[in-house]
Amino acid sequence: MATQQDPLVVIGAGIVGLATARELQQRLPRQRVLVLEAASAPALGQTARNSGVVHSGIYYRPGSLKARLCVEGARLLAAHCERRDLPFERCGKVIVARDERERQRLEELLRRARANGVRGVEIVDRQRLAAIEPHCVGVAALWSPTTAVTDFRAVAHSLADELRQLGGELRTWAQVEAIAARPTGAGGRYPLTVALASGERLAASFVVACAGGDADRLAAASGLAPQVRILPFRGSYRTIRAPSSRLVRALIYPIPDPQLPFLGVHLSRHIDGVVTLGPTALPWPLRGLPGGTAVATRRARLSQHLVDSARWPGTRRALWRYRRAGMRELSRWLWPRLLADDARSYVPALDPRDFAPGPSGIRAQAVARDGTLVDDFLVSEGPGMLHVLNAPSPAATSALALAQLIADRVAARLR
Repeated sequence: MATQQDPLVVIGAGIVGLATARELQQRLPRQRVLVLEAASAPALGQTARNSGVVHSGIYYRPGSLKARLCVEGARLLAAHCERRDLPFERCGKVIVARDERERQRLEELLRRARANGVRGVEIVDRQRLAAIEPHCVGVAALWSPTTAVTDFRAVAHSLADELRQLGGELRTWAQVEAIAARPTGAGGRYPLTVALASGERLAASFVVACAGGDADRLAAASGLAPQVRILPFRGSYRTIRAPSSRLVRALIYPIPDPQLPFLGVHLSRHIDGVVTLGPTALPWPLRGLPGGTAVATRRARLSQHLVDSARWPGTRRALWRYRRAGMRELSRWLWPRLLADDARSYVPALDPRDFAPGPSGIRAQAVARDGTLVDDFLVSEGPGMLHVLNAPSPAATSALALAQLIADRVAARLR
């Protein structure tokens, strides 16, 4: 039976989970917030394996959570990095139209950007593009001067530090298997039991699950019936060495495929100066197990993940619906030279001999039963709990604003 002393539990110590935990601890100082993380340290999953780009809010459908929370999240993130003296650079980004057909799609991106309240965006001609990125070619580009880069893992660790300073707690090696809730009939409160893989059982006053790749499994194991499943993607990058790396000033992106929630193969100069090309985007079966998870656990759950994904009709429908894009991504993964060819379509001077294997990215992407890839953040509520079921890019940019939205809902439930 939960008591007033039982903690409010947040599952997942990625940037969204830590931002949410810190926000809740600030708002509810008398309530102890406990974060449970399956891995050996915080921010080892998607947070540590993303592009490091602080998106400005250009791509997202006006009125969507992504549109609203990305713009506000970027503002909050910039202020947080300044306050904590964390690396943050407004380097700007160009989205390049390589021909007249692509130029027409720039207008839709500009419309979305303005509708979403993104400041300073404009379409520039080839001469202005050359002034921004001298080695980039195209008939036009969308210029976003407010796009930035940062170190999201450092941001996540700063949030963990602030959580502890506020009286919260972070536990690692704490894999959550299920949440059990029993209605009391008193004030609508539910005593909760959080079951760990170690066999430990924890009482909780409320649970917020920010479990990334494990979000659907955990929701189902908690008695909910999520109408989505996580289809995990792995992205492979190439690192670009000198002299080719000197051809990229900041961020150079292509026009994205409007049918997919991905941004295409792009060139990025990261906060540490490293330049990468990528990513590919291939479905990847091992999800919900960030770096630091015990090898035996990873192997034991891999087969179950494969079975679960195969049983979900949306997975099969998604693989068929996006089969052409999938074959293209598989080709890029098998023959990295194709990635170089993509990049040279807008930076012709790149030398493929300067490309080397780079890092890999992780994207926990929700897929609906009909096979569509869910293109917005998705939050679901149950008895005494709230689950974040879809938080891919731009979740890192949006984390502080998403945390406020979650805290609003939790606070309303706890009144």
